[in-house]
Amino acid sequence: MTNTLAQWFAENLGGVLSAELIIFLVSMIPILELRGGLLVASLLHVSPLRAIPICIIANAIPVPFILLLITKIFAFMKKHNILAGLVNKLEHKAMGKSEKIQRYEFWGLVAFVGIPLPGTGAWTGSLIAALLRVRMKKAVPAIALGLVMATCIMYVVSYVILGQVW
Repeated sequence: MTNTLAQWFAENLGGVLSAELIIFLVSMIPILELRGGLLVASLLHVSPLRAIPICIIANAIPVPFILLLITKIFAFMKKHNILAGLVNKLEHKAMGKSEKIQRYEFWGLVAFVGIPLPGTGAWTGSLIAALLRVRMKKAVPAIALGLVMATCIMYVVSYVILGQVW
């Protein structure tokens, strides 16, 4: 699914927005995140040296906000019955993926963010860390290290493997 969405963004926004802005926006979208941003960068023939910092920064921007505010936002939404069903679904889905993070703590969060599979990444990792009440000084470095790991993996996938196919 990430590959299809990345192709859609590259094809439909390629002539409208700058490649860097497309990469930035895609990297901020929860489902696509950094892995989608690097795929789009590869499709748009943006050099990895230019694309990687853009993807990391864009994917990292929401992390502190999620860690600091999401539980308060969710509580407010549930209390006032604003999309309470959606909030419950998001919490349930995130907590369903939290077992390894609970068991391995720091390294579990690093692996969760760093292994670029559907449903993993900085957004979901931050949400799980917030719901598990992982302290910022533990969550932020784990998520940052996970982003570096995901970047290395997605560089190989996007530029080395798929870059030869595009």
